[in-house]
Amino acid sequence: MINRRLAFILVSIVVSALSLALILQVAPIGDVIQSMRTADPFYLLLAFACVAVALLTRGIRWWGLLNRRLSLLDATHMVNVMFLGNQLPLRLGEVARGVLATRRGVPLVTSGTSIVVERLIDMLTLVLVIAATVSNMPAAPAELTDRASLFGALALFAFVALLLFAHAPGFANRLLEKLLKIAPALERIPLRTILGQLLDGLQPLTEMRTLIFTAVWTVIAWGAAFVTLYFTHLALGIEVNYAISLPLGISLTSLSIALPVSVAALGPFEVAILVTGQLVGMSDVDAIALGFLLHGINVISYAVWGTVGLLALGASPATALAADDEHSTDGA
Repeated sequence: MINRRLAFILVSIVVSALSLALILQVAPIGDVIQSMRTADPFYLLLAFACVAVALLTRGIRWWGLLNRRLSLLDATHMVNVMFLGNQLPLRLGEVARGVLATRRGVPLVTSGTSIVVERLIDMLTLVLVIAATVSNMPAAPAELTDRASLFGALALFAFVALLLFAHAPGFANRLLEKLLKIAPALERIPLRTILGQLLDGLQPLTEMRTLIFTAVWTVIAWGAAFVTLYFTHLALGIEVNYAISLPLGISLTSLSIALPVSVAALGPFEVAILVTGQLVGMSDVDAIALGFLLHGINVISYAVWGTVGLLALGASPATALAADDEHSTDGA
């Protein structure tokens, strides 16, 4: 286990280093630093405020997905701790959030399934945002826009199907059994357990009130992320097609963060903004400065609010990691 963790950390460092080396080949670092120095502090403060709003809204959404088993304040603090922990190479934030929830009486399976559903919702949102953005890009080939629209529709259909299965878990389990009879090799995968946990996690969304609650706070959370990027554009005086730059930039950076093989997404995050900038006609210097500035705003915010969360919950990184190792040992 230790060797695997060490190897993962080393790979993460290498990925970040290579990504940064690639970026620094595109534009002179001196020009990038100079661009960042000209940033308007007023818009930077607004960007920091938007990150705080995004964290709060995600805390509210998770609180709802847990059927309010935690206090709203505790749920928000745990989400903040999660974002702080995810800056580490091993991305232990999700585990820490689940462990902290157990200390407030929430079963680990319950918190775990709610986190999986949360990620599923975010992935659906991400796919729909990318599909809508690509479909509206003026220079995008018709074939690409058609495929993007189809992919978005399929993702939405799959999510609706899962909600229907959550309404009728017996039917979903019968379908799975038929599938396993057709393809016995799939027995090697714990599909019954996975399906059971997923359907359990989706149960709150089978109530219309909770579904609407979750949808509204998801839109607000992602909207706050878009506005954060918008204010960062304004801080650097960058004027581009915001209708493309904002959703595409947030989508690509979200994908870079979702891939855990890097140190706090350093490198892949900036590459994502660079690619976005090139697609909307931004200069490479401005795009790289935008990437570093937005990333810095996020990381500093996660560090501040995550630390506040740890203090408020009476926890520490050391105790969270110790609990993680304990649960891992029990599971083995």
